[in-house]
Amino acid sequence: MDAERRARLEEATRYEPGEVEQRVFGSWEEGGYFTPEAEGTPAENYSIAIPLPNVTGSLHMGHGLNNTIQDLLIRRARMQGRRAKWIIGTDHAGIATQAMVEKDLRSQGIDRRDLGRQAFVERVWEWRDEYGGRIIEQLKRLGASGDFANERFTLDEGYVRAVHKVFVALYEKGLIYRDNYMVNWDPGSRSAISDLEVENREVTDVLYSIDYPVEGSERVLTVATVRPETMLGDTAVAVHPDDERYKDVVGKHSVLPLVGRRLPIIADPYVDPEFGTGALKITPGHDPNDFEIGRKHGLDEISVIAEDGTMNESAGKRFAGLSAARAQEKVVADLREKGAISAEEDYTHSVPFSHRSGERIEPLISLQWFCAMDDLAKPAIDVVKSGEITFTPERWGRVYLDWMENIRPWCVSRQLWWGHQIPVWYCDACNETIVAEEEPEACPKCGAEADELRQDPDVLDTWFSSALFPFAALGWPDDTPELRAFYPTDVLVTARDIIYLWVARMIMSGIEFLDQIPFDDVYINSIIQAPDGRRMSKSLGTGIDPLELIDEHGADALRFGLLAMSSTQDVRFSEAKVQQGRDLANKLWNASRLILLNAGDAEPVASTATVEDRWINSRLERTVAEVGERLDAYDFAHAALEIYRFIYSELCDWYLEIVKPRLYDGDEAAAANLLHVLERTLALAHPLMPFVTEEVWSYLPGRERQLIVSPFPATDSALVDPGAEAEVGAAIEATRALRRWRELAGVPPAATLNARPVGGAEPPHPLVGRLARIAVDGTGGEAIASVGALEVLPSDGLDAEAVAGRMDELRGKLRSEVARAEGKLANERFVANAPDDVVAAEREKLERYRSELAELGG
Repeated sequence: MDAERRARLEEATRYEPGEVEQRVFGSWEEGGYFTPEAEGTPAENYSIAIPLPNVTGSLHMGHGLNNTIQDLLIRRARMQGRRAKWIIGTDHAGIATQAMVEKDLRSQGIDRRDLGRQAFVERVWEWRDEYGGRIIEQLKRLGASGDFANERFTLDEGYVRAVHKVFVALYEKGLIYRDNYMVNWDPGSRSAISDLEVENREVTDVLYSIDYPVEGSERVLTVATVRPETMLGDTAVAVHPDDERYKDVVGKHSVLPLVGRRLPIIADPYVDPEFGTGALKITPGHDPNDFEIGRKHGLDEISVIAEDGTMNESAGKRFAGLSAARAQEKVVADLREKGAISAEEDYTHSVPFSHRSGERIEPLISLQWFCAMDDLAKPAIDVVKSGEITFTPERWGRVYLDWMENIRPWCVSRQLWWGHQIPVWYCDACNETIVAEEEPEACPKCGAEADELRQDPDVLDTWFSSALFPFAALGWPDDTPELRAFYPTDVLVTARDIIYLWVARMIMSGIEFLDQIPFDDVYINSIIQAPDGRRMSKSLGTGIDPLELIDEHGADALRFGLLAMSSTQDVRFSEAKVQQGRDLANKLWNASRLILLNAGDAEPVASTATVEDRWINSRLERTVAEVGERLDAYDFAHAALEIYRFIYSELCDWYLEIVKPRLYDGDEAAAANLLHVLERTLALAHPLMPFVTEEVWSYLPGRERQLIVSPFPATDSALVDPGAEAEVGAAIEATRALRRWRELAGVPPAATLNARPVGGAEPPHPLVGRLARIAVDGTGGEAIASVGALEVLPSDGLDAEAVAGRMDELRGKLRSEVARAEGKLANERFVANAPDDVVAAEREKLERYRSELAELGG
């Protein structure tokens, strides 16, 4: 190490992540390591497509875990010598982005409709240019080593070309079509949204029983509804065909109260004869099930609610223009006045709300563009059933298949201005519909010029474009070197909530347009909950900002903490795990300084000079193998904790303590072995904790390239030594037991203990004598205590009577605690009613008290 670097290292008595991270990340970017050459084949290379963050987004804890996992996999592949490309991009996020810009305009007193479409879209582009890169910069703070130089945006020029090509191809195949159909209408965004963007909430409404007179008789049919305002659009009353109560009225008519419309009484097996009176009002214009019944029976479809959520002219003059809620009040009042309401009761049921705007969904019949999914779904089902694509955890594959096997047509149009405007033009002169990848110069049927054609005003669902990301981001539909080198990708790391929205659609798109699956593996990461188990949310006050944790503890600490707390289940956030990561970074830094400042001119070489050298090398190789297996299985928590255990315990707490005297005495074998172990440990830990490992690496002797592109360790079986592991392992366990006894008995750590082997046992290993501070005494005398295979004897400076008193007192306390905990856990009411974590903690305490009592001889 040259004098300048040595001076810097001597001054850096503490690891300062805030100073290191920005500088190190800049060196990686400058080195061009994130952008691999577009050479070779996908089998030789390694690639991951990022789950597209919204252009409106900012880093949250879910992003933190998801992107840490992706970066770990990319870094490991890069260190294994593969061209590793993390495909980066952001999503234009149609509804979310438009809503944000509209909100900003409203704060200035501007309505988008006053601006007009073109001016509004220009405003959104301006907003995107100013704020859209925020989340990418935040990902860099996390240490993400993505190909930022080739970042894509789902509305950039090349991407638009890909989207248009796909739309036209599906249209020409007969899969995309236009139809009047029942959709989930979101009055908040004034757009149709898909079933997957709907969330159901439990709501208590009033269930009104309304009497519908049977035409030409004194009889009434009583129907129940929580939405009496929709009765203005009723076109039938339905009963079950086997319901004996109504067989005589099927085929007759009832009269719609307030309106006077004649409603046919029909029989349909959908009707539940056990619900209410068994008679069901049919409103095809405002209920998905009624819509299906209406189409089956050829009923009129009357819509009485407009797209803005107010009543339209079909509701009648008395109600037109009112909000649906106000219309309901008026309808109920009018029905009461006419004596048509026979009962009212509270009714709790599941109601759909928009995940986008938060408003209650209004089922409406609307002219929309749809994509038939059955033909696309079949091969995408087959590749999962055959194992060509695997899900981890495995249960999510079943969830995927359940949805795909019951897939419905996808409404792909949205009534927005921001997004991919549908590539369809209408010629009013001859009523021709033109579907084309580029704007037509004239109507192909009648020759009308381009300015006489009007483009469909709707835009495509955001997920239509993001479904193409793994190949469109690589230049498709052109046959680019990037596409040939990095598609298909290797693994998708994502959350469960977009298995249907994104994962399934990427698989269908990849097979349809490239005849290849887009990835081999799908890893579904945990959802990070708030510490109290609620979802993380700013509005609930349960959100935790990952950037604040990076500021406080460093990016490596956050990365380690998130990986350590990850699971196959949802997990509660633990700041203690992040602090554990911070402690590990500090421990590694301090140990590295000690080694590097005392290793002299030694070169990193594995040593077999002593049993402790052979032991640490063997333990390191076993750790390398274990971590590799865990990462291959996407078991990130155990991989992180295995690295933590090796660095913190075996390397720092034991090997460094054992080898320090040799290092300080200038033992070259010790220095060389320490450098060897440090070098391999840094490489092993780098994908998890890239900043501190890269910084330490820069001080290693003879480093010609940065750690980010240095080899990831593979197990060297020649260095595995079971004998050395057993010998040193036994010495460590004996030392631990003696240190534990000191702690419990209150004997100072610095005091040397006299001890003798129990009953002719072998003398303790020399390491035990040094590490546990014991002197083997073969003389007689009564033992103070037995610790493992040793008896502790009286010695100068050790007050045997005081020690015995303290041990008796501690044994008494422990017996009391054991009895208390046993009594508590024997209480069935406590076990049944206390929270699970409280009961588990009590059981852990009982085991600890019993163990400590056993260590003190009961």
